Amino acid sequence: MGKTQRIAIVGAGLGGAAAAGLLQQAGFQVDVYEQAPEFSRLGAGIHVGPNVMKVFRRLGIEKPLEAMGSKPDFWFSRDGFTGDYLSRIPLGNFAKREYGAAYVTVHRGDMHLLQMDTLAPDTVQFDKRLETITDSGDDVHLTFADGTEARADIVIGADGINSRIREALLGVEAPNYSGWVAHRALIRGDQLAKYDLTFEDCIKWWTEDRHMMVYFTTGKRDEYYYVTGVPHPAWDFQEAFVDSSREEMFEAFQGYHPTVQALIECTEEVTKWPLRNRNPLPLWSRGRLVLLGDACHPMKPHMAQGAGMAIEDAAMLTRCLSETGLTDYRTAFALYEANRKDRATRVQAVSNANTFLRTQEDPAWVFGYDVYEQPLREGIAA
Repeated sequence: MGKTQRIAIVGAGLGGAAAAGLLQQAGFQVDVYEQAPEFSRLGAGIHVGPNVMKVFRRLGIEKPLEAMGSKPDFWFSRDGFTGDYLSRIPLGNFAKREYGAAYVTVHRGDMHLLQMDTLAPDTVQFDKRLETITDSGDDVHLTFADGTEARADIVIGADGINSRIREALLGVEAPNYSGWVAHRALIRGDQLAKYDLTFEDCIKWWTEDRHMMVYFTTGKRDEYYYVTGVPHPAWDFQEAFVDSSREEMFEAFQGYHPTVQALIECTEEVTKWPLRNRNPLPLWSRGRLVLLGDACHPMKPHMAQGAGMAIEDAAMLTRCLSETGLTDYRTAFALYEANRKDRATRVQAVSNANTFLRTQEDPAWVFGYDVYEQPLREGIAA
């Protein structure tokens, strides 16, 4: 590739870490800048579909992730009041056979650590809050709040829904509040033993205007996680989340099935998060800057595919840059957008509509997708 060319990734979350690992594996020089002061076991549960596991296979972390996580045999959807089954979506061995990889639920922080361990030493620089970014045409100049600077040939914005890279491309614009909040809580497995109830491995409880998604985050079944979607008046807090309470949960899920009531009773700590999103963006790149994941197509978490889309983005962007070389980044970015936009936009729309797997349907278009088997469609260089 001639002289040393460097890629800067802003954001070391799931999408940024995947991009860094895959790009390094492809032979690129990569620096990652993360505003958090250090790595920590952030978040709670996450679904990892076969479409994502096939990317992790390339990174060498498919088997370790499968070993640590829970592998549900089904995704169950049930009526929140009566408990009647609305759908039974087969996973387990069926997913391996039909979609080419396992379906795993796991703690986000545990998965993130596996990803970070794939990176070369000193790849990630922490406590780097981006202040300015300037594309000179010849390279990109970044400055950080701690007074340091960096230069790169291209910059990948993997910095979330409030992306500074997106602002550089499209200007400052706050994301839209969706009108819903998500309550999140982790429950110790021993708490569940108090009840003579069935706590299924992966289940979504639905009523007309709200839901609760529940699943184990470890293969040992010692951690059970729920996340909700509940209508909520306009969000007026500046924080990313606020504390909630069992009392608020009981009110939000009044009349729900006894299993849901037991989960709320077991809750020791619960937080409440505003669900924000954006309309599909008019562009994904300009000059030497390109976006992926929530910086590009944030969505409600109702399909459990937000992180999956970011990781698929990382794989496709790596494919495109490997195809063209870094000197022809414009063609690579055009290929990337042409080969990702339709899928990401479709997933974004279905996730926001909150209809996925509520009734019996075939999810092969999501889970069976293999980013490495997609023939590259031509893009129009910007």
